[in-house]
Amino acid sequence: MRSPFALITIAAAALVLGLVAAPASADEPTTATVTVTGGTLTITVPSDAGSLGTRANTVEGGSISGPLGQVQVNDARSAAAGSGWVASVISTAFTPESGPAIAANAVGYSAGDIAKVGTATYTSNDPQDLTGVAPAVTATGITGDNSATWNPTIAVAVPGGMAANVYSATVTHSVV
Repeated sequence: MRSPFALITIAAAALVLGLVAAPASADEPTTATVTVTGGTLTITVPSDAGSLGTRANTVEGGSISGPLGQVQVNDARSAAAGSGWVASVISTAFTPESGPAIAANAVGYSAGDIAKVGTATYTSNDPQDLTGVAPAVTATGITGDNSATWNPTIAVAVPGGMAANVYSATVTHSVV
């Protein structure tokens, strides 16, 4: 005859072994998803270019030019292949505290070298009259996200006979 203690011990051991030895498993896998949405098209420009240069006044006039500072377009829209964007620029007249101004049609823009990230064709348009909104850099044939960075030179044709003064203007960029 077996002892009741032995049967309880065997039953307890079988119960413990059954719980530990046989891990539970799911018959169906669990599906998890994440969603990445299209980003934005942005342009970053310098807040203050400082002085573009100095020149002595002459009867014939002349030109003053200097770097505006780094301009960058980031395109994270996940746009359709082959699409593009246009970065544009416009300038106000260069005005002194008092006296006549240098008109915006005397202001030119040259993008210079364009540092590129991603797949696109980038074109520097180099407008020579910033009276109205003018294309500065164009991206075409885009595939996926892209970025372009340049440091434009602003050239101001100073008419002859301008008064000695400090002239300032606002240069505004946009991108679409």
